[in-house]
Amino acid sequence: MDHGAGPRPPFRVLLRIEIRPGTEREFERTWLEIGRRIAVEPANLGQTLIRDVEDAGVYWVITDWTDEPAFRAFETSAAHVDNRRRLQPFRTGGEMRLTQVVHRLRPAAEAPAH
Repeated sequence: MDHGAGPRPPFRVLLRIEIRPGTEREFERTWLEIGRRIAVEPANLGQTLIRDVEDAGVYWVITDWTDEPAFRAFETSAAHVDNRRRLQPFRTGGEMRLTQVVHRLRPAAEAPAH
């Protein structure tokens, strides 16, 4: 089994964000600024912003953390409350799912030789 982040699989957060029409560029710019600040959090293992190609006003955020307690501590921090405040003007809806990576397979070209 290859988790891609060491011996323990990451705790993964999936966010579905619905935004106001016409605010895509500003939303993406603001998200990138916020994402760069989150990237320096010791427990953060990376983030990805994805734009849905079938639903124009929907974005997905995938963010990995060392574990759930570390994510929960960040989620309730003053810094993240400010992040959410900055993104709120763009949002019309969405949801968050908390997940645990079970298996992650790398492409064969990236797999270590045995």
